[in-house]
Amino acid sequence: MRKIDEIMAYNKEFVQNKGYEEYLTNKFPEKRMVIVTCMDTRLTELLPKAMNLKNGDAKIIKNAGAIITAPFGNIMRSILIALYELNTKEVFIVGHHECGMTGIDPNNVVSHMKARGVEDHVIHTLRHSGINLNRWLTGFDSVRESVENSVDIVRNHPLLPPRTPVHGLIIHPETGALEVVIDGDRYLESHG
Repeated sequence: MRKIDEIMAYNKEFVQNKGYEEYLTNKFPEKRMVIVTCMDTRLTELLPKAMNLKNGDAKIIKNAGAIITAPFGNIMRSILIALYELNTKEVFIVGHHECGMTGIDPNNVVSHMKARGVEDHVIHTLRHSGINLNRWLTGFDSVRESVENSVDIVRNHPLLPPRTPVHGLIIHPETGALEVVIDGDRYLESHG
């Protein structure tokens, strides 16, 4: 059975049996927080459980590595929308140990693209059009430094509401143990 057919068959039963009822909530997060974390499959259920979150508690934004690189990119836009339009008050950047973005080689990624059918001329055109694939596809060497850099981008954003706590954490992908890298409240206290 095709994956899409499997999903649609399950979904039909889910809706008919009212499986959604236990997840009913509204669009405003109960705990008034927005989280940026990694798309790693190990975190899908572990991160909310480790942070004591249930459906409706937080806005969760996921990408490869929980990395924020562009102050005016999609991730930062989503954070700002959550803060200004969806009633969130705090930002949490949550990286994790054993992340697939650690030490990722952009040249390797490009070679995998070519192996899967992207033609050389497409890569060549992108590079000569000013797209820096090496920068765009680069991961990080240290999850701690990556979390610190992402927190710094958010904290120093000109459109961030003043006095917004921006926290940085690292989660262990097997145990769910959380480590505080940056306590956003303490940072605000010490920086007046």
